[in-house]
Amino acid sequence: MLIRPFRGLRPHPDKVRQVASRPYDVLSSEEARAEAAGNPLSFLNVVKPEISLPPGTDPYAPEVYETGRQYFRKLLADGIFFQDPGACLYIYELVMNGRSQTGIVACAAVQDYLDGRIKKHELTRPDKEADRKRHVRISMLNAEPVFFAYRAVTALGEIVAAITKDIPEYDFTTDDGIRHRLWVVREAGLIRKIVGEFERIPATYVADGHHRTAAAARVGDDLRKENPGHTGDSEYNYFLAVHFPDNQLSILDYNRIITDLNGMGPDAFLSRIAGAFYIEKHGEQTYKPEALHRMGMYLDGNWYALTAKPGTWDDRDPIGVLDVTILSREILEPVLNIHDLRTDRRIDFIGGIRGMQELSRRVDSGEMAVAFAMYPVSMKQLMDIADSGNIMPPKVTWFEPKLRSGLVVHSLQD
Repeated sequence: MLIRPFRGLRPHPDKVRQVASRPYDVLSSEEARAEAAGNPLSFLNVVKPEISLPPGTDPYAPEVYETGRQYFRKLLADGIFFQDPGACLYIYELVMNGRSQTGIVACAAVQDYLDGRIKKHELTRPDKEADRKRHVRISMLNAEPVFFAYRAVTALGEIVAAITKDIPEYDFTTDDGIRHRLWVVREAGLIRKIVGEFERIPATYVADGHHRTAAAARVGDDLRKENPGHTGDSEYNYFLAVHFPDNQLSILDYNRIITDLNGMGPDAFLSRIAGAFYIEKHGEQTYKPEALHRMGMYLDGNWYALTAKPGTWDDRDPIGVLDVTILSREILEPVLNIHDLRTDRRIDFIGGIRGMQELSRRVDSGEMAVAFAMYPVSMKQLMDIADSGNIMPPKVTWFEPKLRSGLVVHSLQD
């Protein structure tokens, strides 16, 4: 794999906590507006620039993207951001609930994505990809890094461990209790070692940020085609990523909630699904699945444990063995008439970070009729599926902690 150091644009250490924001895609416009209120340095003004415009502004209007570009230029002009004088790599550590994960911030190669060496496990939605593509193209920035994984390499782990013994450039804890530390790698020999180790890695994997990855690669490819003097050395041939070893990552559950029972009552619904699942009633006691092929279900004020019956999955099929596939094939499609998880408005998705109580709350409120708690997939399953060329169903993986945006920015123009 080809990675490359770059001259990062980043906030001065005394401003980084004010600048750092959650990623653009975990907040609605209203939530982002509230979170950034009273903090003009919040990077949400760059990655969700509609919050700088009057409420009700179409988030996809041309002036939104231009507003984001101008906001970043002001942060730079006001001295909040500066650019490292030489090409660097960066080491980024996140600590959540005592568990740490440490990644290498570097530019990934557009060509590696186009050639399939950067592997994906999800399909992208054209509207979301187009949104991020416009954001990159107008700003000429990779404002947010994407979250990549690679199969752990001992030598890289030793290099990173040695670097993180030094005092970090940034060290702060956000309101959600997550500690963020960042080191700057400036020494040319050390950079060459890290780049050389990546050259031996056959593939990296998009863990989180499929739309941003696709958008960055498409912009880079467009700029190559538009530039008659194109060379492979231009900054637009690369995009911003944080590369984490797979053995430090944990995937949380990604759960499903449904608006209605397709005309059935609770008893009729339970009868319909009994052919594919052993059903145990847990009453008010929350049931969180503890093993593959077991699911929790909240229906009509009661929790149930659903255990998939033999024959409902295929161990030889990396997609067919997934619990989300079993749920779709045995309940969502034949019983609830939900066939397209990407477009059907009767289904919604809840990341495991919100807790099991969010599932019961949404059902008890009357907004939803039934909730399903899923057992999380593993990193091995994710990489095996990507290696096989298959694509997971939508909304299967939820990674925590999330990267903070605004710590390092990559300019396509340098």
